[in-house]
Amino acid sequence: MNIIINGFEAIMRIQEIQTLFKLILIVFLSGIVGYERESWNKPAGFRTHVLVGISAVLVMICGDYLYNETGADPTRIPAQLLSGIGFLGAGTILRDGFNVKGLTTAAGLLSVTCIGLAVGAGYYLGAVIATAVVYAVLSYSHILSGKLEHTDILDLNISSTNPKEILKDLNEILKDYDIEILRLKVIENEDEEDYIRAILKYKENINKNDILSRIIEIDKVKEVVEG
Repeated sequence: MNIIINGFEAIMRIQEIQTLFKLILIVFLSGIVGYERESWNKPAGFRTHVLVGISAVLVMICGDYLYNETGADPTRIPAQLLSGIGFLGAGTILRDGFNVKGLTTAAGLLSVTCIGLAVGAGYYLGAVIATAVVYAVLSYSHILSGKLEHTDILDLNISSTNPKEILKDLNEILKDYDIEILRLKVIENEDEEDYIRAILKYKENINKNDILSRIIEIDKVKEVVEG
């Protein structure tokens, strides 16, 4: 048994074998996170996460190689990777008015990068534990999130022949739907059409189209446009 263990340790000390093992491990670990994201049809899926993980491992290996060959600081390249991964994460973030989507996927890419750096540094147990925690957070946090009250922001420009006269009707509609007014301003223009600028916060379980339909039915309202 000792001969087998010693033989295995001798093999694992070979740099090329270590590199192969690290790459196989990161494909498995980052693939778990990427698969979870792809199952939710997110912008960055299985392949993206695996490639990011492989890149992180190679960056760490290159830093260690340069240190052994030239004595260079092995942390400089990984540090630049953590800065650069922000650009890739930004590509998964989409803004829809006041709502931002893709932040979780961007954070997942950062997590996979850190897991890859851990694998590249040889901290295998830490990488495995981190992968399990990240996967659990991504897969099961919606259970807790579903019990919380979620709200959305609605930014409206309400054109009217007389904005001040419709304020009472507008307030009644907002009260019916329990909508919070974040900002409400009547804008009067001499050369252009008068309108109301309203920024509202409403619960996710309320149909936004129902709100818009009620507002457009108000007498003297000509048009309702999302800002």
